[in-house]
Amino acid sequence: MQQVPYWRLSGFYFFYFAVLGGLVPFWNLYLKHLEFTAPEIGFLSAIIMATKIIAPNIWGWLADHTGQRLRIIRIGAVCGALCFLGVFVNHSFAWFAVVIGAYSFFWNAILPQYEVVTLSHLEGRYHHYSLIRLWGSVGFIAAVLLLGAIFQYLPIDYLPHALTVMLFGILLCSVMLDGREKHHPDRKAGGFLAIARQPVVIVFFLCCFLMQVGHGPYYAFFSIYLQEHGIQPMMTGVLWALGVAAEVVLFLFMHRILQRFGIGHILMASLLLAALRWLMIGFFVDNWWMLLLAQLLHAATFGSFHAAAIEYVRQQFDGGYQGQGQALYSAMSFGAGGAVGAAASGLLWDINPVWAFVMASVAATVALVLAGIFLRDTRPA
Repeated sequence: MQQVPYWRLSGFYFFYFAVLGGLVPFWNLYLKHLEFTAPEIGFLSAIIMATKIIAPNIWGWLADHTGQRLRIIRIGAVCGALCFLGVFVNHSFAWFAVVIGAYSFFWNAILPQYEVVTLSHLEGRYHHYSLIRLWGSVGFIAAVLLLGAIFQYLPIDYLPHALTVMLFGILLCSVMLDGREKHHPDRKAGGFLAIARQPVVIVFFLCCFLMQVGHGPYYAFFSIYLQEHGIQPMMTGVLWALGVAAEVVLFLFMHRILQRFGIGHILMASLLLAALRWLMIGFFVDNWWMLLLAQLLHAATFGSFHAAAIEYVRQQFDGGYQGQGQALYSAMSFGAGGAVGAAASGLLWDINPVWAFVMASVAATVALVLAGIFLRDTRPA
């Protein structure tokens, strides 16, 4: 990793995913504490994910055309942090929808562009991406464990304060990093659409979409599901941390796995384990051994799938379209897929929480079939 600003690159991931470590396990518990209904919680969760459909594509196009990727990241970090301060003003549903929409429009847009900056620094050593990205998982674990312990003794009303500190940590790290990026002013017009319209690329993004549909009930309601079954905030934090810890271990070896196995086979294995994981959580939430095993599978449902997907996008959208390619990946998976999954699980939750996880498993299974037909022979460059 010589000549790579390893710690400066890693610091951004640490704070960015520390924010997720506060949002994912505890944000919906905070919303429930404010007495929002399950459909309202599902809708507010969907807003965060839905902004990933539009914002990353706008910012990706702007970054690729101007070459000012780091400046755009810094603007997004500033605006995201300032918009989030709105949660301290009013606790009505309508106000929260506006504030969350504004905040997430900026916050969701910066990660895909930062992925491009990281890959630019790793030129020729792209398989080492996971060794930097793992610090995001470390940040997630640190936030989950610390906040889980805090909320054993303090009310969850302090969650927005902790998230605000982390958001300004993202800004600080983006300011500290020097830019190293390629600008391609002579790119062929329509080149991005020509790549994105390829049938195999369309299938890839559809699989990413379905994978995140499957994560919808997990991200939106897993903590609530645990709470309803008598699990305390500290143990909820431990379970979230366990899943991401498994992801960290996988990232340590992911560069070797990518070099040995085809991207398609990694995607297929991840989808198969995702289908099993959601059924285990849905039907066996009261069985600690099954619940622990399901959390360990996060290494596959997020870790290996994401690392393989980032490499696939890098290969397909080379030559000046990296920003738009990473933005499209974020938009189709974490954006559209996450929004549909969160909204659907919000509607299913009041009927029967188990059905939300069955829906997640079905989505992963459909993606597995598509990947088996179209993507199984895809290998690293």
